[in-house]
Amino acid sequence: MPIPSRSRRLAGPAAAVLALLFTGAGCAAPPGGAGPTALHLSAATPPARGDIDGFTWALYAEPPVLDYLYAFDYPQNTVLANVCESLMRWTPQLTLEPGLAEKATQTDPTTWVYDLRPDVRFHSGATLTADDAVASLSRHLDPELGSYWVEDFKNVESVEKTGPLQITVHLTTPDALFPQAMANSAGTVARAATMAEQGKAFGTADGGLDCTGPFRLGEWEQGASLRLDRFDGYWGKRAKAGHVTFAFLPDSAARTNALLTGEVDGSFAVPPESMSRLRAADDGHLYSGESLTTVNLAVADLGGTLADVRVRRALMLALDREGFAKGAMRGAATPTGSLVAKGTWRGGPPDPGSVHRDLEEAKRLVDEAGARGRKLTVASSPLGPDVALLAVAVQDAGRRIGLDVEIRTVAPDAFTALFSDPEARKGLDLFPYTYYLSVTDPLSMYANFRTGQFENYAGYSSPAYDALADEATAEYDPARRAVLTARLAEMASDEAVCLPVAEYPGSVYLSRRITGAPTTISYMYAPWAAEVGAP
Repeated sequence: MPIPSRSRRLAGPAAAVLALLFTGAGCAAPPGGAGPTALHLSAATPPARGDIDGFTWALYAEPPVLDYLYAFDYPQNTVLANVCESLMRWTPQLTLEPGLAEKATQTDPTTWVYDLRPDVRFHSGATLTADDAVASLSRHLDPELGSYWVEDFKNVESVEKTGPLQITVHLTTPDALFPQAMANSAGTVARAATMAEQGKAFGTADGGLDCTGPFRLGEWEQGASLRLDRFDGYWGKRAKAGHVTFAFLPDSAARTNALLTGEVDGSFAVPPESMSRLRAADDGHLYSGESLTTVNLAVADLGGTLADVRVRRALMLALDREGFAKGAMRGAATPTGSLVAKGTWRGGPPDPGSVHRDLEEAKRLVDEAGARGRKLTVASSPLGPDVALLAVAVQDAGRRIGLDVEIRTVAPDAFTALFSDPEARKGLDLFPYTYYLSVTDPLSMYANFRTGQFENYAGYSSPAYDALADEATAEYDPARRAVLTARLAEMASDEAVCLPVAEYPGSVYLSRRITGAPTTISYMYAPWAAEVGAP
């Protein structure tokens, strides 16, 4: 899924930025030679051996809301995964396991039955029932609420109670992605009565939450921090920490300093520019794990200069992805021609795509399209160096092949809106974004380019692509689905509907006083903070 603020910040004039990207010094690997291939990837940090009063965790942004309908980004999900739970959940190895549903059964190609765990308590003290699960999933089907997860329900005909602790989901057509989506926020269950009572205040600082996770929502000091308190009535393993305080630190340098001084104990998604300092820290450790994450350039408008596929292909050929991966990402990334990380295929066919740079061919395509001198506008934002450096890399690539690329700097909050509001994208041709998969299946990325999809930002439409995507979605056999998805990947690459740049592993920094956090992106959809405790 797109990461509404999954990008970072530019500092200094464009000349300095270009020097970082394209000089030998800027292309050096991090100290110690730890390029992407030298990293040791693990699923988790060493397990905690004891309880702890509490710990503090850094977030790069404050969650705008914690209603699971709109939990579509790192900050929201990092918090919410510990408070609210889904029918299924991710393991640190990025596989599925039962969550609030102790069993999921497919009775026919279009019917899924979920049997809920007995004696599960909400934070209010009420007991979980099938009515709560039906109400929670049905909210995604209400157009008035505008769920960001609505695409996961596009093939849902109905959600009904079929027992005191059983719900049945009827699909209009077979959908291999739907059961996988029940592990992310699309499958979240909250108390029906509380949601009805709070209305639009649900999930806000004024309204609160009523869920089943190992932590309950505590004090939310807007603009500063948010606290979670251990829920002693939790049905599963008791959390090792009595509380977790999330500190909102949007400035990457301030966030790094807070980690180094011990002001905060840990953080996911460590900025690339901070990795060398954190690797060298005496009072903590930097870990890496699989993130299912890629850095891309979203095409925002197919009605302007990028309407001609030859111009989009030319940009792909001209972009210095190697320089970006080594410079902007400090060697923590690998250039790629794929929109999904290699590990996502899990033994299936490789995703086609090349990182070969060919400026002469790119110039020829621009001239053939009659686009020389045409203007393009790419978004940048002061969220961290990588998004701004990528915008500058696009500008440099355009200059080299005869395009006039303008950079438009967008405020962090406005940048977030690019992912949900078509009006916010007006006037833009491209914007950098980091994309993580919320379903561990490459099809979940390539299904985005079907006609009318929520995340089809450019409005791309192809009957042939739609038909193939529908065929892949209806295929429950993983091997056959992977073959179909590989064909989609080839079509998406040929049409250049989104421009892949690099992939990189996840990162987590822990002070020496805590351990137990996952290193993979599983923290988005599993109660990770419950495992954090004393070494």
